[in-house]
Amino acid sequence: MTTITRNKKSVAVNPLKQSPPLGAALAFLGLKGIVPLFHGSQGCTAFAKVLLVRHFREAIPLATTAMTEVTTILGGEENIEQAILTLVESAKPDLIGLLTTGLTETRGDDMDAILKSIRQRHPELDYLPIIFVSTPDYKGALQDGYAAAVNSIVATDYGTPVGAIRESPLQQVTILAGSLLSPGDVEEIKEIVEAFGLNPLVIPDLSGSVDGHLDDDYNSKTPGGTSLSQLQQLERSLFTIAIGESMRLGAETLKQKFGTNYQILPRLTGLGAVDKFLWLLAQISSYKTNDNWQFLPQIPEKYQRQRRQLQDAILDTHFYLGGKKVSLALEPDLLYQTSWLLKEMGAEVHTGVTTTKSPILKELPCDKVTIGDLEDLEDIAPGSDLIITNSQGKSLADKLHIPLYRMGYPIYDRLGNGSRCLVGYRGTMQFLFDIGNIFIELGH
Repeated sequence: MTTITRNKKSVAVNPLKQSPPLGAALAFLGLKGIVPLFHGSQGCTAFAKVLLVRHFREAIPLATTAMTEVTTILGGEENIEQAILTLVESAKPDLIGLLTTGLTETRGDDMDAILKSIRQRHPELDYLPIIFVSTPDYKGALQDGYAAAVNSIVATDYGTPVGAIRESPLQQVTILAGSLLSPGDVEEIKEIVEAFGLNPLVIPDLSGSVDGHLDDDYNSKTPGGTSLSQLQQLERSLFTIAIGESMRLGAETLKQKFGTNYQILPRLTGLGAVDKFLWLLAQISSYKTNDNWQFLPQIPEKYQRQRRQLQDAILDTHFYLGGKKVSLALEPDLLYQTSWLLKEMGAEVHTGVTTTKSPILKELPCDKVTIGDLEDLEDIAPGSDLIITNSQGKSLADKLHIPLYRMGYPIYDRLGNGSRCLVGYRGTMQFLFDIGNIFIELGH
């Protein structure tokens, strides 16, 4: 079992973690026609917007209640009301994702009472779902805020669809996509699920909004993602697949709300992990099509071939990865996924640094993991052959003369973050080739 230590420094030096409000905003961006609304100062929203714009190189629709010193003392109800009315008039959103910041959480605004009061004064807003999530900056990290937002998304009542629901010929499966997944990863997962004759309802679906595509017009709200009509049909799902341990609460909420059974898949890279995912889909698909309760698994030929390609990639790359020492600094779910793949390839996880508590940390393939910052990584990474973290680790990697592989948020000195895929058989191959090529170039 991995020993978890927490640095007791009174200040973060070269911070690793991003704030929970940023994580919640990222999750909200996976819903179609939404505008994430930060209840806090303008600076809180500007920080998140700049980071997301630099990472995805896309226009990111974020709004703020623009709290000032005076409104912070007197209360923010008027600011919230005015922000919502302004958004309705200017952006005409299908949904609003309202999230708090450290400023308003410290003051202690009663958000439920405020929203109830606003709806009483403005019955014209009855049509508009407002998804609220509490995300104080001072508690947790990006993964925590993202997971809290996903739980709020699935817990919110969206009413019944307007008009008749056109039944899909395919059975629906809910996919809770954790913060470890990029838009490109989500696109790959959707394609795999559809290959089994199933209809994936992905929450949140970042592949439709920040995947890097040009629209005809400027969007003041998200141009794609999971739509309101899809959210209204959550109860029709046959099963829930939660990808990432942090999605467990959302899966449990769906179980309590609709009785939908679920399974947690903590990672989706590596031969065994992807096999498990495809086998689960085959079981669900067989249950859908077979009235005699006989399990007749059918794996599409495309993925049988990709599996053989991955086996060959493992043979090609294990010479370069075997015995290498790798230091990682990532969010817990992403740290778990990446470290276990490296372990399976014969590499040694030299050290792990992460941002927040998670039960998955006890199952890492290393003796110790530190909840800390990039200074902690700098102290314990010497002797490593590779560092894996976000772009903010570039300076320490240069200082230690250790190559850097960029992963997580933010990555602002590389292109293509919206379409990058590192999951499934295809994504696992890409990761192994990326790491193997680094070592080949270094002559290891």
